[in-house]
Amino acid sequence: MSQRLRKKLIHEGKYVAEVEIELLDSGDEWAPYLSLEDSYKLDDVRKALRQGDLLAASRLASIYTLTPIAV
Repeated sequence: MSQRLRKKLIHEGKYVAEVEIELLDSGDEWAPYLSLEDSYKLDDVRKALRQGDLLAASRLASIYTLTPIAV
């Protein structure tokens, strides 16, 4: 089984979180997949962003704000 580090982007409101996760590749038809811990991490970051708790989200991910531009 091989493991690859990837960054997953989560968009909630005016924020984007960049979460580092580990993809597991076992070579079967379900691969690659996330570990249960990484799934919970993504859920926790999404929940924190929805509640506006940037401190909690920043413990698990890098947080960015989105700024609209007029064209």
